[in-house]
Amino acid sequence: MIEDILPTPVVAVETRTDIDDLFPEEAELVARAVDKRKREFATARWCAHKALADLGHAPAPILRGPKNEPLWPTGVVGALTHCDGYRAAAVAPATTITGLGIDAEPHEQLPAGTLKLIARPEEIPMLSALASQHPATHWDKVLFSAKESVYKVWYPLAHRWLDFQDATLHFDPQTRTFEAELHQPGLVVGGVQVTRLNGRFAVEDGLVVTAVVIAG
Repeated sequence: MIEDILPTPVVAVETRTDIDDLFPEEAELVARAVDKRKREFATARWCAHKALADLGHAPAPILRGPKNEPLWPTGVVGALTHCDGYRAAAVAPATTITGLGIDAEPHEQLPAGTLKLIARPEEIPMLSALASQHPATHWDKVLFSAKESVYKVWYPLAHRWLDFQDATLHFDPQTRTFEAELHQPGLVVGGVQVTRLNGRFAVEDGLVVTAVVIAG
């Protein structure tokens, strides 16, 4: 599912079955976590290991940085995601892809009160219009997932926090694409300030999946 919204240079692996196969260094990172967190962590790492192997990388632990972001091998960009019943990883050579973010969420309405925390005022009318035109889709959850993917692209490049309110998203349901207008400076690619990002989304099999890719 996730590979359908990613370009060819990106290798993606997904699963709906949990797999416990960690390097000792990885297991130490979640040694004190609850079982649910351990399963999510282990299976997402398994997806990442398989994706890296498909790129030709030797097996190695994937540790994490100060914001719990995965630390990829030199020359690789990537992202992980997990939600109830689904885990995935996507990786690509840094020579062809500069930034990569993916996210998956259950396709259901956001909890009460959450939308006002993640949506900017100008996004509310857009969501209402989309819900009227395509009522089978929970557009609030699509918005949430897309902003998660935007953040996963932003942080490894900008090394700064990006809040939900720091980007305005515009969706095209016909092409299953979206554009993110960034309201915070800090994302620089090739010496150029980036103010807009483009992504894709899909809604099927009870899931929302989103992806944002910056080509190299």
